[in-house]
Amino acid sequence: MTIILIRHGETNLNRSKTLQPPDTPLSELGEQQAAHLANSLRGSGVDTIFSSDMKRAAQTAEAIALALQLPVQFSTLLHERNFGDLRGKRYSELSVNPMASNYSPPNGESWTQFRRRVAIAFASILEFAAGSAQTLAVVSHGLVIKEIVARHLQLDQPLPEHFENTSITVFEKHPPHKISQLADARHIADLMEASNRTGKQGGLV
Repeated sequence: MTIILIRHGETNLNRSKTLQPPDTPLSELGEQQAAHLANSLRGSGVDTIFSSDMKRAAQTAEAIALALQLPVQFSTLLHERNFGDLRGKRYSELSVNPMASNYSPPNGESWTQFRRRVAIAFASILEFAAGSAQTLAVVSHGLVIKEIVARHLQLDQPLPEHFENTSITVFEKHPPHKISQLADARHIADLMEASNRTGKQGGLV
């Protein structure tokens, strides 16, 4: 029994290194990534889909749902970190590092608040997975996935600096939650090679 963590597809604001509002949609490339991802999950045993309801994640989850003919359960617990008043601003416009360990964005989440929420989200994922007979697919965001991998899974290799758009991380639903695939983006390798404009050069969130 496994759980697949999936980062949403690319957005134009990923490309422009902008802290994204909740309603940011997928870019054309992001839609293609989501379609490739969905096709790669056929025959994977996914029988349940759990997703952030932020637009970029919801669109990614809906592409999977369409391919697999499954419903999606949405949760605000899976939202990206709330950067408050910094949303909509490019990194280059900021006078502070929004990722600094001691920085709390105005009207947003501190790292402590974010990590507390992700811990609750992870518990919710495990509870939801209990109702999945085979494999639960969870669509979320870069910082959420990185936090889950770093603090809640059995990580036997270095933590990736970056989780590519639509990359998958697969782990066992039972403790110690051993990882079998980490930040795997092979399903979009042709798109990355053809376009050379992936989220890897863009923002984390």
